[in-house]
Amino acid sequence: MKNIWKKVSIAACAAVLTAGIMSVPAMAEESGNALDICIITSTGVDDGSFNQDCYEGIQEFLATHEDCTVKDIKEADYAQLVPTVEKSVGDYDVFVLPGFNFAAIGDIVVNNPDKYFIVVDSTIQDSEGNPVTADNVYTMTFKEQEGGFFAGLAAAFTTKSNKVAVVNGMPFPSNVNYEYGFMSGVNYANAKYGTAAEIVELPSYAGTDLAGNNVGGNYVGDFGDEATGKVVGEALIGEGCDVIFVAAGASGNGVFTAAKEADGVYVIGCDVDQYDDGESGSGNVILTSALKVMHTNVTKQLEALYDGTFKGEDALLSADSDSTGYVSEEGRQQLSEDALAKMAECYELVKSGEIIPASANEYAPDDFPGLK
Repeated sequence: MKNIWKKVSIAACAAVLTAGIMSVPAMAEESGNALDICIITSTGVDDGSFNQDCYEGIQEFLATHEDCTVKDIKEADYAQLVPTVEKSVGDYDVFVLPGFNFAAIGDIVVNNPDKYFIVVDSTIQDSEGNPVTADNVYTMTFKEQEGGFFAGLAAAFTTKSNKVAVVNGMPFPSNVNYEYGFMSGVNYANAKYGTAAEIVELPSYAGTDLAGNNVGGNYVGDFGDEATGKVVGEALIGEGCDVIFVAAGASGNGVFTAAKEADGVYVIGCDVDQYDDGESGSGNVILTSALKVMHTNVTKQLEALYDGTFKGEDALLSADSDSTGYVSEEGRQQLSEDALAKMAECYELVKSGEIIPASANEYAPDDFPGLK
């Protein structure tokens, strides 16, 4: 796994091209359709993380399709995200919708069969909560727990204080997956490699998931609140944490700032390679970044719409197709050679299914396949 980006791009393309068996809608039967694309986000397409990676997938598509256009809409009110889709549905051909907040677009999808929807990080449902699958929607979800697992390994292998933590945005399933995966990775390193890392949680920032369960962790409560992100980061550093995994969207920038203002503190980026965001004077606070490949999959679905091969599907992407992982490329991370070697071993075990990190829906961080 020397260069995860090369492997991920090839495997993700293959996964997208081979997945799905649903029928092709009328628009997709014609090739060479100029597409008016709309991407709607809560924190903008320049967040340096989740949204930006999806937007870059659109930009990659536009680079070779000059007859297509994109409009990005920022709606900071989470409650208005789905209504914004409904208000805009007549103006665009295809919508790219990053985030769990778009789960409730099922009625819009069904009522607009001539429009297309690429939903990232969530499947969809109708107004009564029933799951919706349709020919005009492609949803991609990821096993974030795998990326979180690698972040936990990296933290445990690197910490000098033996205190590590994860900071999340909001306790949606994808974020809880990252949290539980991180905890799984720390526990695995402690059990299998003799590390002694302690996971630090601040009770005042514990998360409550959609079912009302306390999932612990350190949740900012928003994906666009840098000020609170910094407060949480400073509190964890004050507790002695010297490696912090940050899965909080733009809120994570505040944690980055707290690390830059401290001494000897690393952060682990999330979703994309965030090494450039870690620059601090002549140094860098990014240890590595946990990855899930969104841009490649967004690009491929837009290509499929354009050339008439689009198929509706609920796709779950994971390490077995190199769609999750971590940055191991030289110059883009600061892991020791020993840590890199051990993480590469674990990557193969995750790919093979020998290790199955805990997630929001399966297993516990202290009791998952491969740990015992």
